[in-house]
Amino acid sequence: MAKPKKTPRPKAETPKGFRDYFGPEVTGRKAMLDAIARVYHLYGFEALETSAVETVEALGKFLPDVDRPNEGVFAWQEGEDEGKGDWLALRYDLTAPLARVAAQYRNDLPSPYRRYAMGPVWRNEKPGPGRFRQFYQCDADTVGAASVAADAEICAMLADTLEAVGIPRGDYIVRVNNRKVLNGVLEVAGLLDPNDPEAHEAERGIVLRAIDKLDRLGPDGVRALLGAGRKDESGDFTKGAGLSDAAADVVMGFMDARRDTGAATCARLRDLVGGSAVGAEGVAELQEIEALLTALGYGPDRIVIDPSVVRGLGYYTGPVFEAELTFEITDEDGRPRQFGSVAGGGRYDDLVKRFTGQAVPATGVSIGVDRLLAALRAKGRMDDRAAGPVVVTVMDRDRMAAYQAMVSELRAAGIRAEVYLGNPKNFGNQLKYADKRNSPVAIIEGSDEAARGVVQVKDLILGAQIAENASLEEWKSRPSQVEVARGALVDEVRAILAQHGLGD
Repeated sequence: MAKPKKTPRPKAETPKGFRDYFGPEVTGRKAMLDAIARVYHLYGFEALETSAVETVEALGKFLPDVDRPNEGVFAWQEGEDEGKGDWLALRYDLTAPLARVAAQYRNDLPSPYRRYAMGPVWRNEKPGPGRFRQFYQCDADTVGAASVAADAEICAMLADTLEAVGIPRGDYIVRVNNRKVLNGVLEVAGLLDPNDPEAHEAERGIVLRAIDKLDRLGPDGVRALLGAGRKDESGDFTKGAGLSDAAADVVMGFMDARRDTGAATCARLRDLVGGSAVGAEGVAELQEIEALLTALGYGPDRIVIDPSVVRGLGYYTGPVFEAELTFEITDEDGRPRQFGSVAGGGRYDDLVKRFTGQAVPATGVSIGVDRLLAALRAKGRMDDRAAGPVVVTVMDRDRMAAYQAMVSELRAAGIRAEVYLGNPKNFGNQLKYADKRNSPVAIIEGSDEAARGVVQVKDLILGAQIAENASLEEWKSRPSQVEVARGALVDEVRAILAQHGLGD
C-alpha cells in the first residue's frame, strides 16, 4: 500500500512586493497621519472612508482584457457563472473612489465637497527596492470648485502639512505647473490636434511619463524616451515616443523653462505655447495661482512655478503640483542624492464626468505615506524603537493577582504596562523580553519584597546607558535599580519616564 503523500508545509513569507509592519512602524505612521489630519481638518476638510474594492468599471482606468484586467490592478471576476459577473479590483489610488462617491451621493453632499482620506492602495506592478505593491496614501480633495483658488489652497495646505510633521522650511519645495501649458507645447510640437484629441494619444502618454521621470533619468534619459527609446541598466528596453529632433527640442525646451522668478517663467512659457489657446489659458492660471499664494505669504522659498512637473496619470486637466524634499541622503551605493518627491496631485475636471455626463471640477493632492515616513527617519524625527510598555516581572506564579494589580494601577495612571506572561522560570529571559520590547522600566517583587511592602524599580534605559559608557565608579554612583514602597510605585515609574522624556 502506497504511503499517503505528506502535505507540504506552506512557506512563511510575504508575497513578492508586499511587506509586514510592526509595532513602532505602525505607531509612527499613525502619529504622522494624525498630524496630517489635524492640518486637513483645520482647512475645513472632512474625513471619508471608502471600500478597498471597487468595480473595474468605476475605477475607469483599467478595463477587462482577454482573460482578466491585470494591467496595473489586482482584479477578479465576481460570481460562480464565469464570464457573467462584475469585474472587481482593489483600488489603485484614493482619487478614483472619490469620483464614484461624488457622483453616487451628489444630491446629498455639499458643493464644493472637501474630503480627506487615508489608507492602503494596491498596484499590480513590478516591485523593486522601496517599491511595493501595497502602500499607504493620504489624500485631500475639493470637488465642485472651478476656481484655481482651490488649487492654490491645496498647495498652501501641502506646505503647512510638511512643516506640521517635521519637515522644516528649506528642506522642501512645492512645485506647480499646468497641464494646459503642456498641452499647448504638445500642440506646437505637432502631438496634439484640438480638432482630433485622440490622435497621437499613445505618443503623448509616453511623453508625459518621460517628463515625469526627469529627476530619476536626467535630461539624456528623457530625451531618449522622447525618441526611439531607452535601455535601462538591467537591459530592459522601454519604447520611446518616436518624436523628431525638432519636436523633441520643443518638449525639452518646455522642461527647461523655469527662470529665477515665477513671472519670468510664465513669460518663457507664453513664448513656448505660441498661438495655442489652451496653452495661454494655462499660463494665465499659473499667474493667478502665484498671485494668490504670494498674497497668503507662501513665497518661492516654499512654492514655485516649475514646468518640469507633469504628473504621470492621464486624468489631470489643469494645475499639477508636487512636493519635493530637497535635503540629501545616502543611497544604497553610498552616493549622496536628494530625497525626492513625497506628494503630488492636480486638477482632474473630467473624472466625475464619467459617471454623471456633466463636467464636475475637482482638484486634490496625495501624500506618499511610506516615503514621508522614510524622510522623517532620514531627518532623525522618527524613532523605530519607540518606548515599549513597563514590564512587571513574575517572581512567584502564585502572586499573579498582585502583579496584575500593579499593571492595573499603572494603566489607570495612563502608563502603558503589562505583566510578563511567558515562562517565568528563568528571570534573565524576562529581562531579555523587556529588552526586545524596548521597555523603559521593569518592576520586580519577590516574596521578600512583598513581605516588606516594597518593590524594586529597574530603570532599563539608564541601565543600558551605564553598561555601555560608564566606569565602575560611575556605575556605583548611578544605580539603575531602586527600592521604593509599594504605594509609591506609580510615582516612581512616572518620575523615571519623565527623566527620559517619556512622560505626559
